[in-house]
Amino acid sequence: MTREHQGESRGWAAARKGVWSWLRFTSLRLRLVLVFGLVALTAAVSASGIAYWLNREAVLTRTQDAVLRDFEQEMQNRAGALPEHPTQDELQHTAGQMANSSQRFGVLLAAENADGETVYGSSGGLGGFALSDVPESLRTAVNKEQKVTSANKHAYHLYWQRMSDDGTPYLVAGTRVIGGGPTGYMLKSLEPEAKDLNSLAWSLGIATALALLGSALLAQALATTVLKPVHRLGVAARRLGEGKLDTRLRVSGTDELADLSRTFNSAAENLEKRVADMAGREQASRRFVADMSHELRTPLTALTAVTEVLEEELEYEGEGEDGSFDPMVEPAVRLVVSETRRLNNLVENLMEVTRFDAGTARLVLDDVDVADQITACIDARAWLDAVDLDAARGIHARLDPRRLDVILANLIGNALKHGGSPVRVSVTRADDEIVIRVRDHGPGIPEDVLPHVFDRFYKASASRPRSEGSGLGLSIAMENAHIHGGGITAENSPEGGAVFVLRLPQDPSPPVDDDAGDGAHGGDGEGSAGDGSRGKDAKGRA
Repeated sequence: MTREHQGESRGWAAARKGVWSWLRFTSLRLRLVLVFGLVALTAAVSASGIAYWLNREAVLTRTQDAVLRDFEQEMQNRAGALPEHPTQDELQHTAGQMANSSQRFGVLLAAENADGETVYGSSGGLGGFALSDVPESLRTAVNKEQKVTSANKHAYHLYWQRMSDDGTPYLVAGTRVIGGGPTGYMLKSLEPEAKDLNSLAWSLGIATALALLGSALLAQALATTVLKPVHRLGVAARRLGEGKLDTRLRVSGTDELADLSRTFNSAAENLEKRVADMAGREQASRRFVADMSHELRTPLTALTAVTEVLEEELEYEGEGEDGSFDPMVEPAVRLVVSETRRLNNLVENLMEVTRFDAGTARLVLDDVDVADQITACIDARAWLDAVDLDAARGIHARLDPRRLDVILANLIGNALKHGGSPVRVSVTRADDEIVIRVRDHGPGIPEDVLPHVFDRFYKASASRPRSEGSGLGLSIAMENAHIHGGGITAENSPEGGAVFVLRLPQDPSPPVDDDAGDGAHGGDGEGSAGDGSRGKDAKGRA
């Protein structure tokens, strides 16, 4: 892939990420816009519907009243002037005259001629308005004679009905001439009014759409105004979570959002003070441990020299025929020697942990052969008869030899002390990593202990608070792996025993210090952090 294509891919990925983050952030914004839009749509549709219905009724009623009034007048003036038994030509002529009124409607007249036959006259000729075009229900109502009373002065009335034919609306009406005469029917097209109403509907629809768009824009503007302080609060909270404790919000106004900003600033200020206080206490604690360790080294040096002399004296007297040591004193001397060594290891480990906590530990990298480094570690501690090494020479990596020796000494020593011999050490290469596996043949690590094997001073059994180690070895090994950019994992092998897996990059890139004299513990082969991390007391053959 070319650089140009890579740049395009990264740009597309960044744009897509930005869109998704905008959508996630504006979920409340979208809800506000939708709510405003729904309210505006409901109001606009309701108003438009009511306006359309009112205008429709007004237009149709006005047109209908004018047509019916004109038809009724034409029936009285022209149809009423016909003889009692008109001919078809007379009906045809009168219907044509009636149709030429101002309303321009179709007319159909029906009457009996002198021979008693029903004849029809239509304003449109033989192919025009016919009786079949009139609904039967309307014909029945028109021809039905009603009883004349004080409330009903005429036997026949004018009836009308709206209907639709092929999508075109019509008004049809019928009546009989008062006092006897022909029956007349009228057909009026309402298509012009329908077109006017359609135009009104389109206008109201456009007005509704504009109202919806306007409400969306208004909602967007209001959401921006309301959510901008919320966005600033979110950004400030993220900065605070990243450790920038001096983050503060600019407070303006007296509304609820301003109160929220003041609350955030107060909480951030209190948190900054609390963290600063805790950091000061932690720094003081680290300084105390470091100072204490340094102060202990001077008397420990003298004690170590004395105990070495006592130990040599014990060995010398033990080789002679008559020992000069009191049998009651000899156990105490040996206990003093053992505890002095343990105290010396503890002080060295404490100093190393203090360096890691203070961030002053640095690497001195060199190109090393991993197999040679492991062999040197095993040989220096006389573990050759207890360790099986499966490592091909030629696997090189840029590592700190002294810190790698610390890691190996603690892992192998821990396996020998708490596992079962022989301990198998294998080295493989995976991608750009060096993988070192240290496996023992013991019963393994209890499941409840596995998550804590790298904890400082962790003891698997409260009944065994004392051990030969300092309780910091595996923790120091993990810190040394981390400073290389790697790590250590612990697990139980399906075939039995515990397996520690060390992964280190072939070319780490942490801070490098040319000064190797930081006093790091070189590993005494006793796997100090492993003591008590298993639930047993098995010893290796080292």
